[in-house]
Amino acid sequence: MAPTNIFVAGHQGMVGSAIVRRLAALHRGMPPDSRQKQVIVRTRSELDLTDQRAVNAFFAAQPIDEVYLAAAKVGGIHANSTYPAEFIYENLLIAANVIHAAHTYGVNKLLFLGSSCIYPRLAPQPIPESALLSGPLEPTNEPYAIAKIAGIKLCESHNRQYGRDYRSVMPTNLYGPGDNYHPQNSHVIPALIRRFHEARRDNQPSVRVWGSGQALREFLYVDDLAAACVHLMDLPHADFAAHTTTTYSHINIGSGEECSIAQLAQRIAAVVGYWGTIDFDHSQPDGAPRKLLDLTRLHQLGFRSQVLLEDGLARSYADFVARHR
Repeated sequence: MAPTNIFVAGHQGMVGSAIVRRLAALHRGMPPDSRQKQVIVRTRSELDLTDQRAVNAFFAAQPIDEVYLAAAKVGGIHANSTYPAEFIYENLLIAANVIHAAHTYGVNKLLFLGSSCIYPRLAPQPIPESALLSGPLEPTNEPYAIAKIAGIKLCESHNRQYGRDYRSVMPTNLYGPGDNYHPQNSHVIPALIRRFHEARRDNQPSVRVWGSGQALREFLYVDDLAAACVHLMDLPHADFAAHTTTTYSHINIGSGEECSIAQLAQRIAAVVGYWGTIDFDHSQPDGAPRKLLDLTRLHQLGFRSQVLLEDGLARSYADFVARHR
């Protein structure tokens, strides 16, 4: 039997690299001739996913059976607020090019990774999948959210018109190995890891954290996300479809554990070993007041996360130290 060829788009990013690790772990210890899945990757210099002609040429030349679409331009509140045009433009192009090329060249299975920012700013908590398009989005990341909503609708439309099996998952806030630790453009956990690390190194008496600290967030370790993605992708079509509707075809992925940004900052400071003062800058935005996903459907489909926040933060700090030694 020929192996299943799996294209992981965005394999050098935090999410894509975790999916590659998960797929490799499933084959670990198996003899090469018995492996049933072959992972295909391309760097951005080899394949620019915003270039429609290049994407079409890649799919035309390379036999592919499944796609994990983890490539995206991502960032925290500062990056989304500073570069809204790049966030909507690049993410729209990536989703449109890859999803349509996959269909054009006969790929029947695809998993699109969205983001919990697709939901309204004041969505009911925990947020069910049915909350999609039920109210105004959070202004600080609206362009990115619209691009991700477009990706969901591209998958839905190809399923409805062409009978494809294109699935979408909506992860909560992610962190872990391979994260972006840029001091301004990263998400909250890697930004705080770097800030507290440098404060400890430089003996700074205090660390400034954006916002009031009162916003509530749910965080998921990226290897838990990867395990969930492979689990959901491998489910029979009937099982996955039974837990979605034509109105919301996506599945939430999260940990079910939430904490305030103030509590998060305290936990990261403890992991790093910083014992100075934490000052909250109330002049900076909090973003949505609360974001907790309803995981009922994910649990019904047989998956629960494994890594607790404290353990994940320790692993993430070890990754930061190793990469920035």
